[in-house]
Amino acid sequence: MRAVPFVKATACGNDFLLVEAKDVDRDRAEFTREICHRHLGVGADGVEWLSPGTDADLEIHLINADGSPAEISGNGTRCVAAHWFSGIKADQKMDRVLIRTDAGLKISNLIRRVDPEFEFETEMGPATVESPLSLRLKDGPVQGIPVSTGNPHYVIFVDNFPPSWQQQGAEISAHAHFPQGVNVELVKVISEKTIEIRIYERGAGATQSSGTGSCASAVAAIATGRARSPLEVLAPGGAQTVRWENGEIYLRGPARLICRGEFLWAA
Repeated sequence: MRAVPFVKATACGNDFLLVEAKDVDRDRAEFTREICHRHLGVGADGVEWLSPGTDADLEIHLINADGSPAEISGNGTRCVAAHWFSGIKADQKMDRVLIRTDAGLKISNLIRRVDPEFEFETEMGPATVESPLSLRLKDGPVQGIPVSTGNPHYVIFVDNFPPSWQQQGAEISAHAHFPQGVNVELVKVISEKTIEIRIYERGAGATQSSGTGSCASAVAAIATGRARSPLEVLAPGGAQTVRWENGEIYLRGPARLICRGEFLWAA
């Protein structure tokens, strides 16, 4: 048995466990599945594995709750930023952290700090918006917009969220058109400055929020003339704000540290 230290954090209900990579040098996918289990483990949407950075303050690698790797989580990156700043005294006047993700370098700028709660605006980089794509599902065709924000998304605009949206999201997420899987967002436009979303993430299922999903949904709404930047994105876990300016995405939202502990791993 090994006692592996962890920190748990959440960003709008999208929760993550932060673990030092040096503490688990093998079987990280299996470890992630076990510690993320909602009943037999600590419970989370994924693990952010932390390492010292060579060209950044630190380097992170995300593994989803099911053990599959992912390029990036906007909310997970913000949780890591909160953890980073928790080790820095507030009077040190630092206001940004540079994080190397598998989707490139990201800068999280500190907006507000009232420990254990933080607020950041993260420079998420560019987005790629593709032409509308129709998919054939068991219950009929659906049309959405593929968007890349460093990881893949499929954005569907709806008038209302159907009762079966989670089943639809699961089917799309595993569709043959997306051999690496895809994150699915259903988007309801409230006004030109506000949208509401539901999220089904590959490797995690339905989640309370998603940073990159909020970005993809906002960018798709703006690109199709349904909304304008900056845009408030409402999810079950809370609100985030997305700016899309000169081809670059900026994501603003909260992160909160929940607890620290040790996971007893029977490795």
